[in-house]
Amino acid sequence: MRMKSHRCSGKELTKKRGCDVASEIEMLTGKKSRPNYQSGKLKSYWRNNYQYYLILLPPLLFYLIFKYIPMYGLLIAFKDYNFITGVWQSPWVGLDVFKEVFHDHSFWVAFFNTIRLNFLTLIAGFPIPIILALFLNEINHSGLKRLVQSISYLPHFISWVIIYGLILAFLTPQTGMVNVLLKQLGFKEINFLFHKGWWVCVYLLSFIWKEVGWSAIIYLAALTAIDPQLYEAAALDGAGRLKCMWHVTLPGIKGTIIIMLLLNIGKMMSIGFDQPYNLQNVMVNDVSSVLSTYIYDMGLIRARFSFSAAVGLFQSLINFSLLLGADRFAKLLGEEGFFGGGRR
Repeated sequence: MRMKSHRCSGKELTKKRGCDVASEIEMLTGKKSRPNYQSGKLKSYWRNNYQYYLILLPPLLFYLIFKYIPMYGLLIAFKDYNFITGVWQSPWVGLDVFKEVFHDHSFWVAFFNTIRLNFLTLIAGFPIPIILALFLNEINHSGLKRLVQSISYLPHFISWVIIYGLILAFLTPQTGMVNVLLKQLGFKEINFLFHKGWWVCVYLLSFIWKEVGWSAIIYLAALTAIDPQLYEAAALDGAGRLKCMWHVTLPGIKGTIIIMLLLNIGKMMSIGFDQPYNLQNVMVNDVSSVLSTYIYDMGLIRARFSFSAAVGLFQSLINFSLLLGADRFAKLLGEEGFFGGGRR
């Protein structure tokens, strides 16, 4: 018989060569080659989940542009910065600017005022959103619950400039509604905004009024994760609402409370600029001057950019140290820390 000779097509030849190369790789590495499905899986993953990354993009850009890129400016805290010559051409001075900061009496006034106001805000303002969330959780009437939530959330969206106008309308010595009422009742008028002790009270109450509803949202969200069967079991054991709140609800949101407490302690050296700046006046500068207004005065009003950068860097380092210390303390108590660990 005559042997039929045939030629391999181009595709068959390419496939054969690919098999030879694969077999050589297997001989050299001792591993079997596997088909590469990663590119297909990656395309399928992005096609199904790209919407989530688009949602994540704006906050990432915000932190990149307004938080990370400005860190480049921290260099001027170690330089005798000149606006004309720029950052790189300004001479290095090491820690001389920090020495100047620590020898400034006004800095220490603002430093201790910041600690005092934040500490009082933490003591007076931290438990109130928790209490509000607990009571909102006990309201069964949905319409009343939404009404209370809306009323408590609304002040968060009001500017401090407008709030200061409202405070003036109520607390101005001669024409304020509160002082008019006091005079009608036979009492003396009170200079709420010009007396140091009363100014601190106005500061705390206005902050709590503005932020209590907004701060309660995180606790209301945590309350939804508590298993309803726990309440049913407590009711079968004869527990009333207060006992359920104490033995079921509070332990259920304990982790959230600890995290929020750690975050607040980590901001102990930071204070908002808007509230103290709008409420302060010459008569109460000794208690209303805080680091944020001090940095504004030194950096933008007096154009001492290196000085204000040094104060800001020192403030950030203290905040970071407080956050780490509070996290460590929580773990020593056996609780879940901000960075994980602790009791499971």
